[in-house]
Amino acid sequence: MSLAAGPGRGGGGASAAQLPDELQLVVDKHVAYIQSLDTRRDELEYHLTEHLRISGIYWGLTALHLLGQPEALPREGLLDFVFSCLHENGGFGAAPGHDPHMLYTCSSVQILAMTDGFAELEKNLPDGKMKIAKYIASLQQPNGTFAGDQWGETDSRFLFCGLLALSLLGMLPNQRPNEPPIIDLTAATDHIKACQNFDGAFGVAPGAESHSGQVYTCVGALTLAGELDSYLGEEGKDRLGAWLSERQLPSGGLNGRPEKLVDVCYSWWVMTSMAMIDRVHWIDQKKLTSFILQCQDPDQGGLADRPGDMVDVFHTCFGIAGLSLLRYPGLVEVDPAYCMSKPLVDKFLGRK
Repeated sequence: MSLAAGPGRGGGGASAAQLPDELQLVVDKHVAYIQSLDTRRDELEYHLTEHLRISGIYWGLTALHLLGQPEALPREGLLDFVFSCLHENGGFGAAPGHDPHMLYTCSSVQILAMTDGFAELEKNLPDGKMKIAKYIASLQQPNGTFAGDQWGETDSRFLFCGLLALSLLGMLPNQRPNEPPIIDLTAATDHIKACQNFDGAFGVAPGAESHSGQVYTCVGALTLAGELDSYLGEEGKDRLGAWLSERQLPSGGLNGRPEKLVDVCYSWWVMTSMAMIDRVHWIDQKKLTSFILQCQDPDQGGLADRPGDMVDVFHTCFGIAGLSLLRYPGLVEVDPAYCMSKPLVDKFLGRK
């Protein structure tokens, strides 16, 4: 697949031919690392991370799609596990026996989209798409935001995940203009706009500190709602882009907010927001590419938060997604709003 730089995306990423051998992406090792994760059930870490299991599957599967190996994990096994986390109310838990939650419902819908699993969903839960959509809608609050679960904690992440899952289900109001809206999209976007700060960035709630992760959820929500360009405009994009570009430190890595350490996952949280506002070229892409590749385990595969640390599937996913945003040679293009393969999302949503 051609990964030439597109409009506004810049072409400053280092090509593989220009990088020394130790800074090549070890694709086969990363694929093998992800495949090995479910074989480590005798390790304590496996059981301590049960509360992240469904998201872990999403992270691993997304990385495999971007690496061009979408079938490296068995589809039937993936679907069996996802459906074991499904509740009658349409929500998904993190693992079998866990309560349903917005984060894991979103991850499950993304997995179903990546595995073409919605036909099987209907067999496991009749009218499953609508039940999932109604579960998500039930978590919207009077002020437009969304709770994560029945206990009521709110966060811009939950709002974004709700919109993303509804989009993949084809249930957003702007996807069904002739149907009664299942959520109040205007109230949701009004809440997101209220989360923007004087520096141009966004926080977890109105008045909260700006943070790169929350910038992604807010910019992503506005993108899904079709309001990003009309709300920010070029001046707003410049102000936000300036704040995001200041997240790059001398190592080439990015941090989440001022005075914090670099972390490879911000290669996604920062860069995807830069992509959605067409400001990727404001980052030194060659230095960032080098930083991400230094976070690899070249022998066992996987990426860590920083060079020399232990690898995990979370940082593996978002490091590879960051490289895809940088148009690293050989990687499948990632969709900046959905954090999934862009060709797959385009096909799934019927986009040309």
